[in-house]
Amino acid sequence: NPVWLNCGVYPEEVPNELAVHALEHGAVWVTYSPDLPADQVTLLQDSIPDTYMVLSPYEGLPAPVVASAWGTQLQLTGVDDPRLEEFISTYRQGPQTPEPGAVCTGGSDGTLPATSS
Repeated sequence: NPVWLNCGVYPEEVPNELAVHALEHGAVWVTYSPDLPADQVTLLQDSIPDTYMVLSPYEGLPAPVVASAWGTQLQLTGVDDPRLEEFISTYRQGPQTPEPGAVCTGGSDGTLPATSS
């Protein structure tokens, strides 16, 4: 998709096309099972950095929490899995980023833009 997803916390699922474009800019996308308890979602929100991060629920995950970056993904046992911090540290604006330094704002708020015919 030509438009990226603005980095941030989303209470609803976001379009894959937009989130993947944010990954291309160096963001890490942390998804969680929609049935994760609210206090666990709050812990997750509090544990991630403010920039170059996307957090959203995602139906049908193979694990309670999944972290994704461009070209890599990690299934986590939960919000307290210590590998999350290491994953974010390694891959947020990491060497795998195709467009390092590209903005993570000024794109889409999670809705796909209308197309004109």
